[in-house]
Amino acid sequence: MDKITVLSRYLPPDAAPLIARWIDYFNCEFKVSRSRNSKYGDYRPPYQGKGHRISVNYNLNPYAFLVTTVHEFAHLHTWNEHKFKAKPHGTEWKSNFKRMMRPFFDKEIFPQDVKRAIVGYLENPAASSCTDLTLFRTLRNYDVKKTAEAAMITVEKVKANSLFKMKNGRVFRKEGLIRKRYRCVEVKTGLVYLFNPVAEVFEVE
Repeated sequence: MDKITVLSRYLPPDAAPLIARWIDYFNCEFKVSRSRNSKYGDYRPPYQGKGHRISVNYNLNPYAFLVTTVHEFAHLHTWNEHKFKAKPHGTEWKSNFKRMMRPFFDKEIFPQDVKRAIVGYLENPAASSCTDLTLFRTLRNYDVKKTAEAAMITVEKVKANSLFKMKNGRVFRKEGLIRKRYRCVEVKTGLVYLFNPVAEVFEVE
């Protein structure tokens, strides 16, 4: 099966041909990965005989998959230009991300709310990565949730001092906001963890 056909399963179909060309042009190993809670995508530069490697979580909606893919290719392009001299999400990366996103804007692949969130993210110097909350909240509006996931809410919507449960069954009590993350205490161990506001959990009655 050709790359475009495979990529069309995960990307907006009109975006697949360009991503396929990038994979060939940059001679990149591109992997559709299992779901990872800590990240949506990953880029690894050439190392010990291996070339450029990009992985993107399989369960992202098409717009989130495309944003994450372009994000990682911008890392690749920045590495080719600057190696270790450029910061991971510095001005060089931002410039490449914006330029590499342009063809998808021109094709009007993104809904207007997603496009506005991407532009806002790129213009906001405080947003150092794709964990920009406005962008992620907007992208999640396009998620198609399974029945079991329909009852999930984000940590920011859990009431203070209330309990919530992760998918793996661990139960936490939500406390206060520390900078951009919520301080939460695991009920069983008493250990403190900081949660991303948009992390999805189940309320505990």
